[in-house]
This record gives sequence, C-alpha cells and structure tokens, in this order.
Amino acid sequence: MTDRILDVDLLRFEQGTTGERAAVVDGVMQSLKSGFVYTAHDLSDEMIDDVYGKLDEFFSSSPEEKQKSHAPGTFGQTGYTGLLVETAAGAELPDWKEMLNWKLEMDEGHPLRRAFPYQYTDQVLPEQTVPGIRQALFDFHARLMDIQRRFLRIIAVGIGCDEHFFDEMTQDGPTLSRAIRYPSMADAPSADHVWADAHADINLITALPRATAKGLQVETADGWIDAVPPDGHMIVNTGLMLERVTNGTIPSGIHRVVADPDNPGERISMVQFCHPAGWTVLQPVQTCVTPENPQRFAPISADAALQQVLWDINLKG
Repeated sequence: MTDRILDVDLLRFEQGTTGERAAVVDGVMQSLKSGFVYTAHDLSDEMIDDVYGKLDEFFSSSPEEKQKSHAPGTFGQTGYTGLLVETAAGAELPDWKEMLNWKLEMDEGHPLRRAFPYQYTDQVLPEQTVPGIRQALFDFHARLMDIQRRFLRIIAVGIGCDEHFFDEMTQDGPTLSRAIRYPSMADAPSADHVWADAHADINLITALPRATAKGLQVETADGWIDAVPPDGHMIVNTGLMLERVTNGTIPSGIHRVVADPDNPGERISMVQFCHPAGWTVLQPVQTCVTPENPQRFAPISADAALQQVLWDINLKG
C-alpha cells in the first residue's frame, strides 16, 4: 500500500500520446494501492459554485424545513437524511453528519426500475425551499457521472481489460450523489463522536469534486494521511465493488472524516458514488486472477452487495 496519493490528468489520458496515456494509467494504478488518486478534470468551477450555493441555502434552513425533504422508506437513496442516522459498518456511534441525496430519475417502465424499485425511486428534493435546486443537482449529477465513466476507462486499461469494459456495467446504474454537512464538533453529542468513522464505500468509484474544509483522511500503511487535492482537481476513491471485480488488485480505499483541530467548524462536501446496474454480476475479471493472486471472491449481484451494506450502515432495516 502506498503512503502517497498521486495526481494524474484525465484529459491527458484522453488526448495525449501513447506514452502519455500509459503514464496516466501507471500513475492511477500506483496511487490506487491506497484506494485514492487525484485528477484534473473538466467540471467547471461555475457549476460547482452554483450547486454549493444552493446546498448551503438548504442546509442553513430550519430542521423542520429540511425534514420536509425526508423520504421514508427510500433507504437514503433520495431526500434528506438527518443527524446521527448513518453509522459506519462496525462503528459503535452514528456519524455526526446530515445529508441530501439524489440521483437521476428513471422512466417508470424501465426494466431496472421494475426489478429494483428502491434504487430508482422518485426523487424528493427541496425545490420549494431552494428554487432551482432540483435542475442544478440533476445537471451536476449527469456531468460528474460522465467524468466517472471516463475515469473508469483508465482503470479498465490498468487491469488489462478493454477501455470500455465498465461502460455497459454503469449504463443506467443507480449512481448516487450526496451532499454532506458535518456540523461543528462543538455541537456534537459527545467527545466520542466523529464526522464519519472509518469505512470503505460499496460502489465502484467515488468522486469528490470539492469540500469547504479539510477533514477527509485516508488509511495507509504508515497511518492516516490528509486527502487534500490541488486546486481545481478532484479526489477519486475506490469501493468494495471494484475491489471484488479486480480480485483485490485494487483495494477499496479506507477513509474517515474528522474535524481539523485548527478548524473544528462545519464542513460541507459533495460526493458521487458510481454504481453498476443492479443486475450486474460482480466477479473477478480473468486478468486479475493469477497463480500468485488466486480468485478471492465468489460472484454476487450488485444489488445484493448494495443491500447488505445498506443494512450494515443502518439505512435499511
């Protein structure tokens, strides 16, 4: 496991020479030994600024107003999730955070929505509280999903697959966007609570375009390190589903969110969890199964894997 998070350039992979593309692939594969990598991208600052402004307006509203966007029975797949609800798998205390969740809506007749209705529910968003937020969030989601799908092509080449290996897998997948507000630790219920305890994401990859303050930390062989990308770059980290598909060649990135002692005030971040369609069978690809690295994982559907994690983190039950 590396103790460094490297910085690569998605656009260089797409537009560079053969040698430049190979260098990006090598950098990504080296950095993902920690489960994390930074990348340059083409998501505009104007879009990020606009979405952050609307999210700040929502999170600044009253608890009663925020609760109007709660969507019971959707297991965190849309709407508002309040404080002290989600708990990291294996943790004793719930995370000190609140969230707004959203994804693109699917036609009612789509076979994925019929097969996995909880993953494709109608979206509940605070349009009355913040006019214009619904379309802004949908546009942001679609733009970031495009970047995630393109970044997965680097990973596909890195594991010896066709560049477009993940394209079909993620087509119409239940990719979830999440805005997270971590309140000031001065208001936490106890000194033992943290913003988000150590955990791995369930999905293929997660993208984090920006946060309003430090706090994200990555577990390495030498301990916890801060994840602070260069200005204008985003963080990409790996999840348990990618670890399964790559037979552990790419581990899931273990991380936590803790308040900076020098800046214990609130923090807001936006993340997007890229998921394969629920009927995808997750099993190690042949290129990652070798005599030195025999097959570690049995096949499981993406939906079954997701349901297990939703149970583990107290969002389904």
